[in-house]
Amino acid sequence: MRLDNLKPASGSKKNRKRVGRGLGSGHGVTAGRGTKGQKARSGGGKGPGFEGGQTPFYRRLPRFPGFTNIFKVEYTPINLDQLNVFADGEEVTIGKLIEKGLIRQSDLPIKILGRGELKSKLSLVQANSFSKKAKEAIEANGGKVEILP
Repeated sequence: MRLDNLKPASGSKKNRKRVGRGLGSGHGVTAGRGTKGQKARSGGGKGPGFEGGQTPFYRRLPRFPGFTNIFKVEYTPINLDQLNVFADGEEVTIGKLIEKGLIRQSDLPIKILGRGELKSKLSLVQANSFSKKAKEAIEANGGKVEILP
Protein backbone atom coordinates (compact mmCIF):
# COMPACT_ATOMS: atom_id res chain seq x y z
CA MET A 1 0.00 0.00 0.00
CA ARG A 2 1.32 3.43 -0.99
CA LEU A 3 -0.02 6.94 -0.33
CA ASP A 4 -0.25 7.72 -4.06
CA ASN A 5 -2.38 4.58 -4.52
CA LEU A 6 -5.09 5.46 -1.95
CA LYS A 7 -8.61 6.24 -3.15
CA PRO A 8 -12.08 6.05 -1.57
CA ALA A 9 -14.19 2.92 -1.94
CA SER A 10 -16.26 2.84 -5.10
CA GLY A 11 -19.70 4.38 -4.62
CA SER A 12 -18.77 6.21 -1.41
CA LYS A 13 -18.15 9.55 -3.12
CA LYS A 14 -20.93 11.19 -5.13
CA ASN A 15 -20.73 14.32 -7.27
CA ARG A 16 -23.00 17.11 -6.03
CA LYS A 17 -26.00 18.05 -8.15
CA ARG A 18 -25.17 21.15 -10.22
CA VAL A 19 -28.47 22.85 -10.99
CA GLY A 20 -29.16 25.70 -13.38
CA ARG A 21 -26.32 24.83 -15.77
CA GLY A 22 -28.17 24.54 -19.06
CA LEU A 23 -30.84 22.40 -20.68
CA GLY A 24 -28.53 19.50 -21.48
CA SER A 25 -27.79 18.86 -17.80
CA GLY A 26 -31.40 17.89 -17.03
CA HIS A 27 -31.45 20.43 -14.19
CA GLY A 28 -31.46 23.66 -16.18
CA VAL A 29 -34.11 26.40 -16.61
CA THR A 30 -36.07 26.03 -13.34
CA ALA A 31 -33.23 24.20 -11.52
CA GLY A 32 -35.55 21.58 -9.96
CA ARG A 33 -37.84 24.19 -8.36
CA GLY A 34 -40.86 23.67 -10.60
CA THR A 35 -42.65 26.52 -12.36
CA LYS A 36 -43.49 29.78 -10.58
CA GLY A 37 -44.87 30.12 -7.09
CA GLN A 38 -43.50 31.15 -3.71
CA LYS A 39 -41.10 28.24 -3.38
CA ALA A 40 -39.66 28.84 -6.85
CA ARG A 41 -38.43 32.34 -5.96
CA SER A 42 -35.14 33.14 -4.30
CA GLY A 43 -35.68 33.48 -0.58
CA GLY A 44 -39.11 31.91 -1.10
CA GLY A 45 -40.91 29.65 1.31
CA LYS A 46 -42.24 30.28 4.77
CA GLY A 47 -40.30 30.81 7.97
CA PRO A 48 -40.13 28.23 10.75
CA GLY A 49 -42.87 29.90 12.83
CA PHE A 50 -45.40 30.27 9.99
CA GLU A 51 -48.78 28.58 10.62
CA GLY A 52 -50.69 29.26 7.41
CA GLY A 53 -51.69 32.80 8.31
CA GLN A 54 -53.03 31.86 11.76
CA THR A 55 -51.44 33.88 14.56
CA PRO A 56 -48.27 31.92 15.34
CA PHE A 57 -47.87 30.18 18.67
CA TYR A 58 -45.04 32.45 19.83
CA ARG A 59 -47.32 35.48 19.35
CA ARG A 60 -50.32 33.87 21.07
CA LEU A 61 -48.39 33.43 24.32
CA PRO A 62 -48.48 36.26 26.85
CA ARG A 63 -45.37 38.21 27.60
CA PHE A 64 -44.52 37.42 31.19
CA PRO A 65 -44.24 40.48 33.40
CA GLY A 66 -41.66 41.19 36.06
CA PHE A 67 -38.17 39.87 36.43
CA THR A 68 -36.22 37.15 38.23
CA ASN A 69 -34.33 38.36 41.26
CA ILE A 70 -30.88 36.77 41.05
CA PHE A 71 -30.17 37.59 44.70
CA LYS A 72 -33.23 35.74 46.07
CA VAL A 73 -32.39 33.34 48.88
CA GLU A 74 -34.32 30.04 48.85
CA TYR A 75 -34.87 28.54 52.29
CA THR A 76 -35.83 25.09 53.51
CA PRO A 77 -38.81 25.90 55.78
CA ILE A 78 -39.40 24.13 59.11
CA ASN A 79 -42.36 25.01 61.31
CA LEU A 80 -42.51 25.05 65.11
CA ASP A 81 -44.93 22.12 65.29
CA GLN A 82 -42.38 19.97 63.42
CA LEU A 83 -39.80 20.60 66.16
CA ASN A 84 -41.99 18.68 68.66
CA VAL A 85 -40.25 15.45 67.57
CA PHE A 86 -37.28 16.51 69.73
CA ALA A 87 -37.23 15.73 73.46
CA ASP A 88 -37.08 18.38 76.20
CA GLY A 89 -33.63 19.92 76.69
CA GLU A 90 -32.36 18.63 73.34
CA GLU A 91 -30.27 20.75 70.97
CA VAL A 92 -31.58 21.15 67.41
CA THR A 93 -28.78 21.27 64.84
CA ILE A 94 -28.78 20.79 61.07
CA GLY A 95 -27.35 17.28 61.48
CA LYS A 96 -30.18 16.29 63.84
CA LEU A 97 -32.82 17.77 61.50
CA ILE A 98 -31.49 15.55 58.69
CA GLU A 99 -31.32 12.57 61.07
CA LYS A 100 -34.99 12.98 62.08
CA GLY A 101 -36.03 13.36 58.42
CA LEU A 102 -37.29 16.94 58.72
CA ILE A 103 -35.05 18.11 55.88
CA ARG A 104 -33.60 16.28 52.93
CA GLN A 105 -30.94 18.56 51.55
CA SER A 106 -28.52 20.56 53.64
CA ASP A 107 -27.27 22.79 50.81
CA LEU A 108 -30.18 25.26 51.23
CA PRO A 109 -30.29 27.52 54.29
CA ILE A 110 -32.89 26.61 56.94
CA LYS A 111 -35.58 28.96 58.21
CA ILE A 112 -37.71 28.23 61.28
CA LEU A 113 -41.27 29.48 60.81
CA GLY A 114 -43.96 30.10 63.41
CA ARG A 115 -46.79 27.75 62.40
CA GLY A 116 -48.16 25.59 65.20
CA GLU A 117 -47.28 25.34 68.85
CA LEU A 118 -43.93 24.34 70.32
CA LYS A 119 -44.56 21.87 73.19
CA SER A 120 -41.05 20.59 73.85
CA LYS A 121 -38.58 22.80 75.75
CA LEU A 122 -35.52 22.87 73.51
CA SER A 123 -32.25 24.15 74.95
CA LEU A 124 -30.80 25.40 71.64
CA VAL A 125 -32.13 25.75 68.08
CA GLN A 126 -29.65 26.40 65.26
CA ALA A 127 -30.81 27.67 61.86
CA ASN A 128 -29.84 30.23 59.23
CA SER A 129 -32.95 32.34 59.81
CA PHE A 130 -35.96 32.59 62.13
CA SER A 131 -39.33 34.28 61.78
CA LYS A 132 -40.17 36.75 64.54
CA LYS A 133 -42.98 34.53 65.92
CA ALA A 134 -40.78 31.41 65.91
CA LYS A 135 -37.94 33.19 67.72
CA GLU A 136 -40.33 34.49 70.40
CA ALA A 137 -41.93 31.04 70.89
CA ILE A 138 -38.57 29.26 71.34
CA GLU A 139 -37.31 31.87 73.80
CA ALA A 140 -40.64 31.86 75.70
CA ASN A 141 -40.18 28.10 76.19
CA GLY A 142 -36.77 28.72 77.79
CA GLY A 143 -34.77 27.88 74.70
CA LYS A 144 -31.95 29.73 72.99
CA VAL A 145 -31.80 30.74 69.30
CA GLU A 146 -28.53 30.59 67.35
CA ILE A 147 -28.39 32.11 63.88
CA LEU A 148 -25.91 30.32 61.62
CA PRO A 149 -24.04 32.27 58.91
